[in-house]
Amino acid sequence: MNEREEAARRICARLRGAGFRALWAGGCVRDRLLGLEPKDYDIATNARVDEVGALFPRTAAVGAAFGVMLVLEPEGAFEVSTFRKDGPYLDGRHPSRVDFVDEREDALRRDFTVNALFLDPQHDRVLDYVGGLEDLHANLLRAVGDPVKRFEEDHLRLLRAVRFAARLGYAMDPATATAIRALAPLAARPSAERIRDEITKMLMEGHAGRAFRMLDDLGLLPAVLPEIAAMKGVEQPPEFHPEGDVFTHTLLMLEALHNPSLTLAYAVLLHDVGKPATQTFEDRIRFNFHDKVGARLAEEIGRRLRLSSAQIERIVWLVGQHMRLAFVPEMRESKRKRFARHEGFEELVELCRIDCLASGREAWEIDWIKAYLQQLVPEEARPRPLITGHHLIAMGFVPGALFREILSEVEDAQLDGSIHTPDEARAFVLGRWRPNRNQ
Repeated sequence: MNEREEAARRICARLRGAGFRALWAGGCVRDRLLGLEPKDYDIATNARVDEVGALFPRTAAVGAAFGVMLVLEPEGAFEVSTFRKDGPYLDGRHPSRVDFVDEREDALRRDFTVNALFLDPQHDRVLDYVGGLEDLHANLLRAVGDPVKRFEEDHLRLLRAVRFAARLGYAMDPATATAIRALAPLAARPSAERIRDEITKMLMEGHAGRAFRMLDDLGLLPAVLPEIAAMKGVEQPPEFHPEGDVFTHTLLMLEALHNPSLTLAYAVLLHDVGKPATQTFEDRIRFNFHDKVGARLAEEIGRRLRLSSAQIERIVWLVGQHMRLAFVPEMRESKRKRFARHEGFEELVELCRIDCLASGREAWEIDWIKAYLQQLVPEEARPRPLITGHHLIAMGFVPGALFREILSEVEDAQLDGSIHTPDEARAFVLGRWRPNRNQ
């Protein structure tokens, strides 16, 4: 038993000791039944928020109007919710009111049957009021009750359905899938942050290719990522891409992701997003400058999804640079070292490795680069400067824009191995520029 589980049992025991019903609810029950270790333990009870607050020394009322209280324990925060029934939803996210009810009614207002199970930790007994156990054993994702009503209550559930089905490897209940297709445009209505979080989880939970196939099949892709939907049917030259169109290629790359960083996952998704707009038919199908167009679109998408500035910057760099890697073996040594020392270079290598894999191409340049990186000493890629601006002033140069050009070329010569000492650096400078102290 881990510390989180022990704390969740302790919270339930205290609630029971005060005469209340206390059960584990939702995802933690589902994951335990699947043999997975839950990340969080949510607790459902018939105690009201004020009664929960009176029982525990440290709490935070994060949703008192909806009967939700955080109990703060040394092991972390635990959500404790009062059994409730939701009133009408007027904004596609929040109920206009809640009524406090019993656990059976509480189960009926939840999203999917496999997420509506309870577990009594005292007797280790599962309580199923919606057929969730049967669906769990049948590997089926099904909305609780009327699927149209469930999705109209909270539009984000349209995306959550795909994420859960993809992550669990479940089939979609036909009635649930029909409702999603009918309501697909509503998936664009939640806040950008909520949409972003669902997309990010789809990309990083290990079944990204399956998730995006389902988004496409259920008609959700044009609503949340129209730029990805635009990849469908964009044919590629078969001699370089025998796998098919741009969308197929991207799905294959998503399927090859393994524990990616957020920025790598988004770069894989968006690396060819510029191809639909740049496709031409000359001697063959071409996508001239699709990397540059893709970088611009990646920035627009990142800002629309409210990714952080640092995340957007890295994703844009990866998308914009992904065609350069093939030329690394031919680069001048100074240029190669500058490229390789970029913080995102290892992610770029992995992006291009997956790109080759999805195209059925041999990744000889990736093997060459990995061998190069293994023998590259960090001090050689980012050596200590042989001269600085102070040295240039002492040599008679007046500070200005020229300093950056001089210092950059000195570093290039140092990276190339043509100069090694400060004296050689000074001679290099004086051989190319004249001091301008007297000008």
